Amino acid sequence: MLLRLNINNYALIESLEIRPSSGLNMITGETGAGKSIMLGALGLLLGERADTKALLNKDQKCVIEAEFGIREYGLESLFELEDLDYDETCLIRREINPAGKSRAFVNDTPVRLEVLKELGVSLMDIHSQHETLLLGNQDYQLSVIDAFAGTNELLKKYELAFAEFQAAKKEFDNLESQAQRLKKEADYNNFLLNELTEAKLQKGEQQELEEELKVLENAEEIKTKLTAALALIDHPEYGTLSSLEQVREGLRQLSSLGPHFEDLSNRVENLHLELIELNRDISNQDEKVEINFDRTQEVQERLSLFYQLQQKHGVLSIEQLMQIQESLEEESLKVQNLDDELDRLARKRDTAEESALELGRKLSEKRQACFADFKEQVENILRSIGIPEGQIDLAREAKELATNGMDRIDILFSANKGIAVAPLKKVASGGEFTRLMFAIKYLLADKAALPTIVFDEIDTGISGEIALKLGQMMQLMGKNHQVIAISHLPQIAARGDRHFFVFKEAGELRSVSKIKELTEESRVLELAKMIGGDDPSNSSFESARELLNL
Repeated sequence: MLLRLNINNYALIESLEIRPSSGLNMITGETGAGKSIMLGALGLLLGERADTKALLNKDQKCVIEAEFGIREYGLESLFELEDLDYDETCLIRREINPAGKSRAFVNDTPVRLEVLKELGVSLMDIHSQHETLLLGNQDYQLSVIDAFAGTNELLKKYELAFAEFQAAKKEFDNLESQAQRLKKEADYNNFLLNELTEAKLQKGEQQELEEELKVLENAEEIKTKLTAALALIDHPEYGTLSSLEQVREGLRQLSSLGPHFEDLSNRVENLHLELIELNRDISNQDEKVEINFDRTQEVQERLSLFYQLQQKHGVLSIEQLMQIQESLEEESLKVQNLDDELDRLARKRDTAEESALELGRKLSEKRQACFADFKEQVENILRSIGIPEGQIDLAREAKELATNGMDRIDILFSANKGIAVAPLKKVASGGEFTRLMFAIKYLLADKAALPTIVFDEIDTGISGEIALKLGQMMQLMGKNHQVIAISHLPQIAARGDRHFFVFKEAGELRSVSKIKELTEESRVLELAKMIGGDDPSNSSFESARELLNL
């Protein structure tokens, strides 16, 4: 419920604060004093578009702030979804700066207008005879029937079953779509897989073969150079090894003549050993290298196969080809198991659908069972609030499984005898339509946690006993729900737990709207003025006191 409303620099309002009671709150005042301006400010809080024309002082920002108690509304999931801090007291603020930029906040966290609108639906329900009402929406009409029929627990079970059916159906549909694609591609994929499988790919093989091919393709040159090297090192007459042995022998004989000669002798000795080892290694390599045209062709063909496969698959290595082969094997296995998996998912989907259908049928039966009682009670209320010939009917049409069940429900209405009932969306909004909405809200008041209900002069066109009855019903609604009513009838205004008076006050530059909560004494005066004019008679005062004592 609304705990506090502050409006600053909006339209004719310089600064205004109202703290309504948890029950019935009446707002009265002079024509044009600003009663409906407050509704405009509330509209901004509920996500309506902002305009700089709304600023009273054009060089200052407009701030509208409201504090709500939200414990009863089950909004935790919405707050979690929007990443907002949840508290049982919720602060909503809307700011419009002189440049026209608008910002919205929930518990001091900036939010988008869409979030404000979604939150606002649960917090305030504003009804006016001048606007098309929510009641024309079929989903809303269905929610009205659910509230009256008490389907809350059954509806929750159905919603859970429907969600499970949707998930199972989506899982089956996705796999079926994938299966069609995979089966179309299966032949070509199998060809690719066979091609890779027959290649018998091995990790690192390509690099090894590329290195081997370099040797094979240059074998003749390699052997020529290795043979020449061996001849230069190991020739018995003029080879390097023979010459080094002579040097080695000479320095060995000098080694005893001093450390320097000994060092030279050791170094030559090391060179001699290294040269012997080098000669052996070259000889080994020379033996390994052979001119083999058959092997060269074999390696070239193998590498050519690798290169062709890599080009076909758009990769650069055997390892990547092996990854593709693994993926194709997995796809092939999937295709082999598709029919079994599709059968399993189809059974899962059908079971979930049957469960949702069963609950949907029970939900539909419970809804339809309340139609006659709902019709009778609404028509009784309509008669008591001035629509004696008012009649309603309910048309139900079956539909496929949907989020809110298997019913499409239309509330049909006629306010006049001899006029056939028609769907609400085809009935022009007006005083009678608004009173129908009031009748439904009154009927549901003890069945659901309703948001703060705001009635904007729905008493237009009624008087006398009907006004007294409407006021009494508003008072009864206020026992369980917060109601704010803008009224011009004393019979209704007298029923409020609190009474606020809106008036204009002349300033130096302009007139501004103000609001005050009336005391018991000032309330008598206001009601007397509503009955007898600006200069009420004693009888007007007596009537005002009588109304307050009803």
